[in-house]
Amino acid sequence: MSPHAEDHAPTKSGEIVLLDYELWAEGGGRTDLIDTTREEVAEQAKLEVPEGHRFGPHAHLIGGEYFPAGIEAALEGLKAGTELVKEFAPSEAFGERDPKLIELFSMHEVSRLPEMRRDDAHLDVGTVLTIKGRRGRVVSLTAARVRVDFNPPFAGRKVRGTFKVVEHVRAPADQARAVVDLTYGHGPEFTIEVHDHEVTVKVPDRSKFDFAWVAAKPRVIDQLRTHLKPQTIRIVEEYVTPVPKKEAEKPKAAEKGAATEAAAPKATAAPAPAAAAGAKPATSAPKKDD
Repeated sequence: MSPHAEDHAPTKSGEIVLLDYELWAEGGGRTDLIDTTREEVAEQAKLEVPEGHRFGPHAHLIGGEYFPAGIEAALEGLKAGTELVKEFAPSEAFGERDPKLIELFSMHEVSRLPEMRRDDAHLDVGTVLTIKGRRGRVVSLTAARVRVDFNPPFAGRKVRGTFKVVEHVRAPADQARAVVDLTYGHGPEFTIEVHDHEVTVKVPDRSKFDFAWVAAKPRVIDQLRTHLKPQTIRIVEEYVTPVPKKEAEKPKAAEKGAATEAAAPKATAAPAPAAAAGAKPATSAPKKDD
C-alpha cells in the first residue's frame, strides 16, 4: 500500500488520529453545544471554555473513552478527509434519564460540603455539587431541602455530531505527543524525542509539581508502550537550583569594579619643577658685611 493510500485508509479501533468535530444535544425544546474543536462554532454558541484552551483538530484515540461508546463506534471506519454527520439516540450517547438518580438532601447536609464552605460559595439551580464521590446538579431548592440530579448533564437527549478525521497520526514523535495529550493534556508543552527504540519525554516546569501529572505518568508510559513499542522510555524532569539574588549580584559588582580600575589612569608623583627641568638647586645669597 502506498503512503498516499495509507493516508485515506479507514480508521481502526486503537488508532490515533487528528479529529475535527462539533457535538450538539437536542431535546426539551432547545439545542446546546456540548463540545467542539472549532473556535467560531464555540464563539457563536457562547460556549464557556477554560483559560488557555486550544481549538483546532485534537488527537483522538478511535474506540477510546472520550466519547460515549455509541459515538466512538460510529468513528471506526471513517476515512481521512471524509465528514460524517450523524444523530445518536440517548441510548447511544449519554443514556436515558434515570429518575432514581434525582435525590433529595437537607440544606444542613449540603451546607457542610467542602465546596459550600468557601467564601465565594453560591447555591442555586445549576450549581454542581459533589456528594459522597458523585457529581450532580441542583435542580430545585427550598429553605430546607435541595434536590440534586446525578444523571449525566445530557442524559435523555438526542445528540447530533459532525466529525472529520483530518489525518492519521503515524510519525513516532507525533504519536508520543498525542499520547501525552490524550492521557494528561498540555502535549505541545512537552519536549519529545524518539530515536532508536528510545522515547524521551522532557516534562515542562508547570507539570513537575502537578499531582495530575504524577497520576497520569503510569498511564502515559503504558500507552507509549502500546503505540510505539520502545525498548526504553525516559521521563526527564530537570530541577535547576536557583542562585540567590545577592550572590548573583556579587560577581557583577566585582567585574564592574575591575573594569573601572582598568579604565582609570594610574596616579604618579609629579616631579619638582626644577628637577624636571634639569636646573641646579638654588643656594642662599651671601650676606653683606655691615
